[in-house]
Amino acid sequence: MSSTPWIFICPSSRGIGNALTRHILRRTARLSTPIPVLATTRHLDPAVAKAALLRDVFSTPSSCYSWSASSSSLLKEQHEKQQDELSKRLFVVRCDVTDESTIASAAQEARNLFPGDSHHLHLACVLPGVLLNPEKSPAQVDADAALQSFRVNAVGQLLVAKHFFGFLPRKGTAMSSSPGYEYDDEDVDQDDDYEGEDEDEAEEEAALRLPQHATWLNMSARVGSTTDNRAGGWFSYRASKAAVNSITKSLDIQLRTRAGDNAMAVAYHPGTVKTELSRDYWGGVPEEKLFSTEYAAEKLMDVVCGLGVKDRGRCWDWKGTEISP
Repeated sequence: MSSTPWIFICPSSRGIGNALTRHILRRTARLSTPIPVLATTRHLDPAVAKAALLRDVFSTPSSCYSWSASSSSLLKEQHEKQQDELSKRLFVVRCDVTDESTIASAAQEARNLFPGDSHHLHLACVLPGVLLNPEKSPAQVDADAALQSFRVNAVGQLLVAKHFFGFLPRKGTAMSSSPGYEYDDEDVDQDDDYEGEDEDEAEEEAALRLPQHATWLNMSARVGSTTDNRAGGWFSYRASKAAVNSITKSLDIQLRTRAGDNAMAVAYHPGTVKTELSRDYWGGVPEEKLFSTEYAAEKLMDVVCGLGVKDRGRCWDWKGTEISP
């Protein structure tokens, strides 16, 4: 019997993690065996964070389709059913990557929810990041800010791996040959109830797949590349992201030994996304290169689901292009 996959997203209360959690919940809702998601919040009460994540995950049907009046009651009932099913497979726990005790507690909750003899972590997206002091010269380096950058951006991700890496599959784990590829069409045969112009959009929304191999994804950045460093500056942030790439490579080597082709680790650069981290720099970014969190989440899943074991241990950007170390 194949092991049951689950997904881990840390953190998820705002930014890319929030959009990614909602994106995955929505796009996996039609799987014949829905995949549970464990999401984390740093400060919010988990119940409050969960309610926020679930709010309006599905837009009201009338916003996408021209439904007949006779269908409206049924659609409302289906919408409520979808929300209830989402709630049953979304779990939210507190986790502060600068407080190891909260990471350990989150991992214990994961063990309770997803026993290792029947479940495996199939996708982990470890996304914490801060940009505290983008120095233009060494004279501007602040020791406390630099250390905090490393504590969140690099050490925080490493500590999450310390406590969650064991949930990834091993060589002997019975993996599905096509995780997340079977859809339940029972609730989606509504061809007589909506006009056809939105059919392509609906089909696209149903196209999400899980990565073929269990994947540990660490959030990096292009500025973490030493070979691509042409502008200088941002000393502590660059160094912390270079550390992420190094950590990811070492984690992947560990996975080669314990999991073979069943699991791999990669680093990821999402581009410039409209989050608090990049707010001060939005004005200098061309509009077409400044991404919404929703678009960033979609591109992340597109890229990670397209990677194979030949791509392991490296850093990839939102276009699916490798970023050199």
